[in-house]
Amino acid sequence: MKQISLLLLICCQTLIGSYAQKPTTDKAQPKEDKPASLSRSLNIDSQVVTNGQVTIKGQRVPYKATVGTIPVWDEEGKPVAGVFFTYFERSDVADRAARPLVISFNGGPGTASVWMMIGYTGPRILKIDDEGYPIQPYGIKDNPNSILDVADIVYVDPVNTGFSRPVNKDVPAAKLFFGVNADIKYLADWINTFVSRYNRWASPKYLIGESYGTTRVSGLALELQNAHWMYLNGVILVSPTDLGIERDGPAKGVLKLPYFTATAWYHKALPADLQKKDLTEILPEVEKFTIQEYLPALALGGSISDQKRKEIAAKVARYSGLSETAVMQQNLDVPTNFFWKELLRDKSQTVGRLDSRYLGMDSKDAGIAPDYNSELTSWLHSFTPAINMFMRDELNYKTDLKYYMFGPTFPWDNSNNKTGENLRQAMAQNPYLHLLVQSGYYDGACDYFNAKYNMWQMDASGKLKDRMDWEGYRSGHMMYLRKEDLATSNEHLRKFIQKSTPKNSEPAKYSGSR
Repeated sequence: MKQISLLLLICCQTLIGSYAQKPTTDKAQPKEDKPASLSRSLNIDSQVVTNGQVTIKGQRVPYKATVGTIPVWDEEGKPVAGVFFTYFERSDVADRAARPLVISFNGGPGTASVWMMIGYTGPRILKIDDEGYPIQPYGIKDNPNSILDVADIVYVDPVNTGFSRPVNKDVPAAKLFFGVNADIKYLADWINTFVSRYNRWASPKYLIGESYGTTRVSGLALELQNAHWMYLNGVILVSPTDLGIERDGPAKGVLKLPYFTATAWYHKALPADLQKKDLTEILPEVEKFTIQEYLPALALGGSISDQKRKEIAAKVARYSGLSETAVMQQNLDVPTNFFWKELLRDKSQTVGRLDSRYLGMDSKDAGIAPDYNSELTSWLHSFTPAINMFMRDELNYKTDLKYYMFGPTFPWDNSNNKTGENLRQAMAQNPYLHLLVQSGYYDGACDYFNAKYNMWQMDASGKLKDRMDWEGYRSGHMMYLRKEDLATSNEHLRKFIQKSTPKNSEPAKYSGSR
């Protein structure tokens, strides 16, 4: 259950096609008959290089893959940790200065970059079925949708995720690494080192984060500008968290309703007249009701009239697939845990938290929450073998260290989280900086309507809206696990990068009035 709570905030590589070949190493392979040479200690400053090629959108793309570690130093210049990274760079590029660099993080906090690396944007992806479910034998295949054709990508594992570790047990890890602002501070410094070592200062730069990674990259956008004088071209938020934007009270209660509708529609639990419509036909109606009627009703609390209470309960029931009685018993504010348990209770099934297309079965039909997170168990089932095979067999990173799918990073200091405002300020200061938000309609942990709410509240003046884009997908938290959405979401990334990379000598400035 601890892993389940971690992934609540979480809040992935390229098909080689007909030209595919297994990456080849640039350095001598370690002899397989000497396992004693391996170790569970981390070399905090190392790299291993291999080469590969992939076919993306019909185009052959050769690449170099670098895996290894770069140290984190304390204020006295003493190494305190090694951060593990996987760096894919297209190898037939003449002008690296004009080549975009994407810096990729996942979330948790406490989980590695595995999800987007072998599930979404990288040149190799895990073998799953078209809807994202595990299949055997486990393995890796090419990703024909990877963005490696238009940008180089580095996947970063924060301390105590993946293979990243403190140098020893005496390092005060909680103070240095495990909190909203500590995380942002040391990772900004690490990015500075990476960009310097690999000569990427001239490149257009992008941050992409998923789930808690969206909190991370939103804060990094301003920290990189203010503390490292590094200016970005884009930030991409995949299934974003609340970014420290307050929404207690009625807003917190109502914003999840459109997600309820999407889930109920998927499971054919809506009234017949709604069910026969397409999902994207229904949602605008529900969003309008949520803001214009549902929100004021919850704000009235106990002062609402009995008649109005019944009217609102009937509409919430209609849009959620629940009974009016269940809605009334929850004082019009249905908790998500209860929804996941209640929607298909009569079928003895529960729905997944991070992707409500996934079904689970509990020991008892009674209760107020599911016994387990059905989609997380499915994802760990397929991702864990794949990342271990990929790192050790294809990228040639030989170690006896355990790859932390979830690492020990708790307790996490969430205080003073102003990352939404940090991102707004970074965009205001930097006319080059654009934002793309990607959400799955069936994500109940970081739901799509809350992602829209983030954008509205971040930019209350509307002055930045021409540089903000939102895209929705018919899947969940990791929308890219569905084959159709893998292609569409990568194409949205590709177009976003191309749109936000300025033409040669185009100045970063706001136009004055005439």
